[in-house]
Amino acid sequence: MLRRRAAVVAAATVAGLVLCGGALSTGAVIAESKGSQRGSSSDSRNASSSKSWKSSWQPTRATATATPTPTPTPVPTATAAAPTAAPTVPQTPHLEPGDGVTKVEVQADSTMPVGDLIGWSQVWAQDFTTAAPLGQFGSVYGEALKGYDGFSDTFGNGIYSPEKVLSVSGGLLDYYIHTADGAPRVAAPVANDYEGQTYGRYSIRFRSDVMPGYKMAFLLWPSSDDWNEGEIDFPEGNLGEKLYGASAKAGSYTNGRMTFDPPVHSFTPTDSTDWHTATTEWTPGSVKWYWDGVLVGETTDPAAVPTTDMRWTLQAETTSDGVPDPSVSGHIQIDWMVQYEYEG
Repeated sequence: MLRRRAAVVAAATVAGLVLCGGALSTGAVIAESKGSQRGSSSDSRNASSSKSWKSSWQPTRATATATPTPTPTPVPTATAAAPTAAPTVPQTPHLEPGDGVTKVEVQADSTMPVGDLIGWSQVWAQDFTTAAPLGQFGSVYGEALKGYDGFSDTFGNGIYSPEKVLSVSGGLLDYYIHTADGAPRVAAPVANDYEGQTYGRYSIRFRSDVMPGYKMAFLLWPSSDDWNEGEIDFPEGNLGEKLYGASAKAGSYTNGRMTFDPPVHSFTPTDSTDWHTATTEWTPGSVKWYWDGVLVGETTDPAAVPTTDMRWTLQAETTSDGVPDPSVSGHIQIDWMVQYEYEG
């Protein structure tokens, strides 16, 4: 399927807050960063308190009186304690697809992982703890993280418009995907100040509305912007539907097409309308994709695994089906995202 690339020049490099060896080297939120341009996704590309309770009660001491015999302190009569009601487990409200909210009404229920894992060293993370109104995302989080700006998307239907799309509220990054001034408005933030790396682990907790005519392709794109070096996608697919992973084989570019592995998609067991954690593990000769910690796909050909630096891009765009209906709008929400280096 047809895929287009666009070289991106970052408007500014934002110093990332780096997590190294499990400890913060600078700052509390482990990073604000990135912004650049990528190609597209696999098939669709080719297709075109704790209060410590210490009792304040102390035994009562008798007060001395003229009476030589002290009055004994009365022993309190024990009373039956009222039964304690069973705690109510709070339920996370479900945001129905197409509600069209412009402010966060639902929270994710998973805490961002902080620190190294066995075989992986955390180098970047973002928990979106600072609010950023629509139109001010770049000034709060930096030009890099806001990503592509002013470019047409992969299929030429939409325009990357981060200041019209991206905002942060309630600890969530929100993509408000919609049509404005006659054009679909989409976004593609780039993580870790555009820094690429060879091999790594990438996890993101997110959800999306159902939006016909729009898709997502969260991917690893060559730092060189040479698509022929390969590409790794996950999660990818139409917004609100089941998603899949794919890896483009380096050196396979022919007539605007790349060869992707696995040849047949393995889709996630559930769609993206509820909260899920998607993880890509890229190691020498292998790429594996996890959905809420469960393996849902992997490469079958070691030659289809890229071997050069890639940068993490969170791309939302139109599909190959043409310009979406202008009445279609909705949201992608991201709770957190973390990136690791491969330690072997």
